[in-house]
Amino acid sequence: MSMLSNRQSTPTGLRKVLYFHWPLAILLVAVCSAGFLMLFSVAGGKFSTWAEPQVMRFGIGFVAMIIIGFTPINVWRNMSIPAYVIGIGLLVFVEYFGATGKGAQRWIDLGFMKLQPSEMMKIALVMIVAMYYDWLDEDRVSKPLWLLPPIVLTALPVALVLNQPDLGTAILLAGGAGVIMLLAGVSLWYFGAAIGAIGGVVWAVIASKGTEFQILKDYQYRRIETFLDPSSDPLGSGYHITQSKIALGSGGFSGRGYMEGTQSRLNFLPEKHTDFIFTTLAEEFGFMGGITLLILYILIIFCCYVTAMQNRNRFAALLTLGVAATFFFYFSVNMLMVMGLAPVVGVPLPLVSYGGSAMLVLLGAFGLVQSAHIHRPR
Repeated sequence: MSMLSNRQSTPTGLRKVLYFHWPLAILLVAVCSAGFLMLFSVAGGKFSTWAEPQVMRFGIGFVAMIIIGFTPINVWRNMSIPAYVIGIGLLVFVEYFGATGKGAQRWIDLGFMKLQPSEMMKIALVMIVAMYYDWLDEDRVSKPLWLLPPIVLTALPVALVLNQPDLGTAILLAGGAGVIMLLAGVSLWYFGAAIGAIGGVVWAVIASKGTEFQILKDYQYRRIETFLDPSSDPLGSGYHITQSKIALGSGGFSGRGYMEGTQSRLNFLPEKHTDFIFTTLAEEFGFMGGITLLILYILIIFCCYVTAMQNRNRFAALLTLGVAATFFFYFSVNMLMVMGLAPVVGVPLPLVSYGGSAMLVLLGAFGLVQSAHIHRPR
């Protein structure tokens, strides 16, 4: 079966507090605090606009992280299938009854907040793929027949999310599941074939433009064209990235100063509180501010990697690395996007951008990492 033992000690009471991964928690608080400061800035010094609701969500999410962390990891292993089924059900519900905004149908309106099921699906998919490879004998990992279940499990939510349409989240879903498959021991030959297939899909996407079988929406093609040549439509589809580059460049080494960014203060920068909040940070705090945030993100990934390598529970280790991989794709895609190194795909900056679903789900995901760390065999 597995080389990694599934037996684990079950700490109780004070030991759970002592085993809590405090460095990871402090890093998460630091990143979220940077987000509060930036949301206060882009709102023109008004706390109630975006910063206050984000602080409240953080409080709820942090408490949830602690509760999830203190719950034994086997409970979450057993919840993997129900979480995945519920996630698929919510994605199907959104398909027919979801709230629409900015040309996309991605949310369920709960009244007090808008729930984005695709955010929940990122973690549910990581959980079920990790559970599958924990269950599967290691000598079957690279057998073609046993590759089908995780591929199907991944393809179903990816297809539903692409139909919303939400290319950015689809990339994160596929990336997180793919990393778990790689770390579980799936042969690199399959990944080579997958890269070739992706190349074929890219060709098909480009070739289908203007035909009755067009794969992407018109605005998504405009995003690709803008990525290749932003100056081709500087006041239209190229406006976002053009203004983003101006903000990034104007920050220089040390920035213009807190709440002194002209691009955001004068509303030149679109989506300044969500997708493009990193450009506001870079304009106000410069290269030093941007690199500091990047270092905090890397330290979070490092904490997850170290605790996964120390964990002899295969499910817990794969789950931790899957969460870390999803988090990595999250911030790397956003940063590449706002710097013009990747097409604009609507991925927010994790724990910094304004958004309830993303904040709560990410803190819940790190609660799973805490659970894996607290309850690892000692």
